[in-house]
Amino acid sequence: MELWTILHDIVILLGASLLVGGLFSRFGQSPLVGYLLTGMILGGPGSVHAVSSEHEIEAISELGVALLLFSLGLEFSVDRLKKLGAKPLLGGIAQVLLTILLAWLGASLFGLGWKESVAFGAMIALSSTAVVLRILMERSEIDMPHGRNSLGVLLTQDMAVVPLALLMSVLGGEGASGEIAWNIGKLLLLATGLIIGLYVITKIAVLALGTLTLSRNRELTVIFAVVMGLGAAWASHAVGISPALGAFAAGMMLGSSAFATQIRSDVSPLQVVLLTLFFGSAGMVADPIWILQNWYLVGGVVVLLTFGKLLIILLIFLALGQTLRIAAATGLCLAQIGEFAFVLGSIGRTSGVVSEGVYALVVSAAIVSFFLSAFLVPLAPRFGNWLTSLLGVQARIIEETEASHIPPEVLIIGFGPAGQIAARPLIDQGIRVAVIDMNHSGTQKAKELGFAAELGDATQSEVLEHARLRDCKAVVITIPYHKAALTILHHARKYAPQAQVIVRSRYELYSNDFFDAGAHAVAGDEHQVGESLATHLVSWLEERKSDATPKHDSTPSDTEES
Repeated sequence: MELWTILHDIVILLGASLLVGGLFSRFGQSPLVGYLLTGMILGGPGSVHAVSSEHEIEAISELGVALLLFSLGLEFSVDRLKKLGAKPLLGGIAQVLLTILLAWLGASLFGLGWKESVAFGAMIALSSTAVVLRILMERSEIDMPHGRNSLGVLLTQDMAVVPLALLMSVLGGEGASGEIAWNIGKLLLLATGLIIGLYVITKIAVLALGTLTLSRNRELTVIFAVVMGLGAAWASHAVGISPALGAFAAGMMLGSSAFATQIRSDVSPLQVVLLTLFFGSAGMVADPIWILQNWYLVGGVVVLLTFGKLLIILLIFLALGQTLRIAAATGLCLAQIGEFAFVLGSIGRTSGVVSEGVYALVVSAAIVSFFLSAFLVPLAPRFGNWLTSLLGVQARIIEETEASHIPPEVLIIGFGPAGQIAARPLIDQGIRVAVIDMNHSGTQKAKELGFAAELGDATQSEVLEHARLRDCKAVVITIPYHKAALTILHHARKYAPQAQVIVRSRYELYSNDFFDAGAHAVAGDEHQVGESLATHLVSWLEERKSDATPKHDSTPSDTEES
C-alpha cells in the first residue's frame, strides 16, 4: 500500500479519535473508550470502511505499547524494580497458570476439544498492559500498592507471551518436540545476548552524553530517547521477544541515569500518538455487527471472565499475605483480556488449533473488556475499600505506604547561584526539597546538599509531574528567562494551586506579568542589583568623606616648645 494512503488513514483515525475522545473526556469518561469506538466505526469488519490500512496501522501502533513500557522502565530502574519484591512476580506466574487451568476446564464443559480449550485459556490469561498502565500512570497510582502489584503481574504476563506462542504452535502440531526444545533454547540465548547488548549500548550512550547541558543540546536528547526506545523494540522483535518487554528493559537500564526524567518527557508526545493509534486499531479488529448478533454470548463471556480473573487475582494476593483492600484493587485492575489475545489467537488460527468462532468470540470479548476497564480501573482503590468495609475486615494497623517515596515540600526550579542562595535556609531543617535543573553541575550541587535532584526541562509538564509538583507546598522558580519562567508558573498554578509560588524576575518590567499569572512573591534582579550597587556607593561615599576630612597634627610646634 502506498505511503500516502497510509498517512491519509492515520490522519483520519487520529482526527476522529481527537473529536470522539475529547467528547468522552468532556463528559468525565476515559478518552480510551472514544478511541476504541472510533476504530470500530471507521475500519474493520462491520464498519463504514473509512480506513482501509488496518494492518499497517496496527503494525505501527504496536510501537506505542513499546514506548509506554520504555517510559515505565525509565521510572523503574534496576534498584527500584527490586523493591517491587517477589510477590507481584509470583502472583503473575500463579495467575497465568491458574487462569489457563480454569479456562481449560470451563471451555471443556461447553464442548470444546482439549487443545482448543487450552488455547482459549492461553488467550484470556493475559491482561492489557496498554490499558491498565496508561490509566494508572495518568492517575499517578503506579506507585500505590495495587499499582505495583499490577505492574509486576503485567511484566510477568509479557514475559509469558513467548512461551504461550510456542504452546500454540505445539498444540497445532507444528514441529517435533526436539525442534521445539531447540527453538526455546535458542530464544533464551538470544534474549540473554539482547539484554547484555542493551546494557553495553546504554552505558556507552550515557557516558557519551554525560557532559551535555540540556539547554544547548535538546535535539540530541530527543534523538537519543527515540533511538533507544524504538531501537530496543526492534531488537527484541528481531530475536523473537515481545517488543514491549525489550523496550522496558532498555528503559530500566537508563532509569538510573541523569537523563531519565528528560528522556521520559521527550518520548511522551510520540508515545501518545502511537498509543492512540493502538487503541484505534484495536477497535478495528472487532466486528460490531457480529457483537450485536451474539451479544448474549459475548456479554456472558465478559461477565464470567471479569469476575473470574478478579477472584483469581484476589485470592492469589491474599495467599501472598496482602490485605483484602489491596488484593481486591489489584484484581479489578487486571480483570480484562489483553491485547496479546489478538496475537496468540492469530497464531492459533494459523496453526489450526483455534476456530474462527472462538477467535471472533475472544476478540469481541477483549474489545468489550477494554471498554469496561476504562471505567473499572479508576474505581479500583474505592472498590478495595468498599469490599473491605462490606466484609467487615479489620484493616492492618500498619498499612502499606501509598507511595514508594514521600513527596517533596519545596520544589526549586533552577539551581544556579540564585537557586543555591534561596535554598540556604532549607539546609538541615528537615524539609524535603526537590530540585530540577538543566545542568549537571546544578543537580550535583543539590545532591551534595542532601536534596533530591533531577535533570530536566521544567517547562514541560511531564517533568514537573514526575517531580511530584502536585504535592508541593512551595515552589521557587529561579529561571532567568521570562517566557520559560512564565510557562513554569502557569504549570505550577494549574497543577499545584495550593502551593506558595516565588518567582525570580530578571527585569523589573516583567514583575507584573508574574503577579498576574498567580505568583505570590517576585524577586527582581534589577531591584536586587540596584540595592547592592547603592550599598557599595554608600560605602564609597563614607570612605571619601572620611578621606576629605582635615587631620589636626597633635605634635607641638617649635615656637610653642620655645
